[in-house]
Amino acid sequence: MRFGLVSRLRRSVLALPLAAAAALVILFINELAYSDSVASLDQLGIRGSARVDLQTLRGALVDAETGERGYLLTGRKEYLQPYENAAASIPPTVQRLKSYFAGDAAATQLMEAISTTVDQRLSDLQTAVRLYDEGRHEAWHELLMSNIGLDKMQRIRSLGQQLLDYESQLIRADRGDVYETLRLQRIGVNAMTALSLLALILFLRQTANFDEVQRQHALALQAEKDHLETEVARRTRDLTDLANYLQTAREDERSRLARELHDELGALLTAAKLDAARLKRSLGTMTPESEARLKHLNDTINDGIGLKRRIIEDLRPSSLSNLGLVAALEIQAREFSQRSEIPVQVELDGVTLQDSAQITAFRLVQESLTNIAKYAAARHVTVTLARDGDRARIAVKDDGRGFDPDAVRGTAHGLMGMRYRVESQGGAMRVQSRPGAGTTIEAWLPLAAETAAA
Repeated sequence: MRFGLVSRLRRSVLALPLAAAAALVILFINELAYSDSVASLDQLGIRGSARVDLQTLRGALVDAETGERGYLLTGRKEYLQPYENAAASIPPTVQRLKSYFAGDAAATQLMEAISTTVDQRLSDLQTAVRLYDEGRHEAWHELLMSNIGLDKMQRIRSLGQQLLDYESQLIRADRGDVYETLRLQRIGVNAMTALSLLALILFLRQTANFDEVQRQHALALQAEKDHLETEVARRTRDLTDLANYLQTAREDERSRLARELHDELGALLTAAKLDAARLKRSLGTMTPESEARLKHLNDTINDGIGLKRRIIEDLRPSSLSNLGLVAALEIQAREFSQRSEIPVQVELDGVTLQDSAQITAFRLVQESLTNIAKYAAARHVTVTLARDGDRARIAVKDDGRGFDPDAVRGTAHGLMGMRYRVESQGGAMRVQSRPGAGTTIEAWLPLAAETAAA
């Protein structure tokens, strides 16, 4: 799948320059067609002006001839005005036509013939008017009745028609060029449209393929993620079960050791204490040295009994089993205060927890007080037990030197053990501390089912 995607991407990279080149070619053809069309249309306009000038020239000659004949027949000067106007407009018109046809040999030859004939015809008209003004009526009448003027006018019309036909042929050719240019432009636009549609189809297809690849990749990632989450959840459950088993085994071992110490060591120490008492009675009067040694032996036995009791209480607090969590915490706080000489304030409410949760709460307070004695240098400690909704909140707060929880993360195994013990009971734990501001350790444990429902 990945190879196919790479291949398609390579083809798309190659297709982009080709599409750009095709677009540039079509753009060039379109611009060239536009330029040719504009040039052809401009040329058609110029040719139209030339045709108008040819028609104007013929009309001016007719006007000049009409004005001349009217003057000769009536002698009235007002008939000379059209003649003079026409005679004045003919030379500029001829000059424009010569300039227009200057680049065309065939048209120039026709135009030169027209110009010569027009000059001759104007000269004839001028001669007739001059003869009339001189009173030579027979001369102008003879000139007027001759066929010279008719022949010249017919020649002018014939040459003009030839020139018009020639121009019409050029106009048709220019029109054909325009049509051809428009046809090429149409082909170019259609080709560009087809290429654009093809490019759009290819792009949409490429996009669909890419989206499908992404979708398949996302599905694969999601499947892998689900598998990993399932595996993590399974291993977490296994670790939790193992931790619960280890904690239970630890507490069971503590209880077994406490029972053995109570039964075996307690019996031995009790027997030793009784033997010391019988020895004292059997000796009767003793020397001061013997009495001191016997007293020391008795004190040592009492210290051993006290040590045994403390060890048993640490392993399995009898107060927790016999008196409940509140009393056990009060005793623990009081004994800690006596040993460390740190005032401890207790705020304990009666809450009902499962046996395992009670042990967790007791060990949490025990571990917290041990850490305070070792590291905190606190002046005051507060132990709190209260109900918080459907959970019990246990908190140990001190005003000691504090610490940065992030800095000791991973090395504070006691805190990690407390947190895992609490979480294994379905609870949560939070540590709030900063250097110089003391420490607060809080934990929330679920209440017993009947208490939570109340």
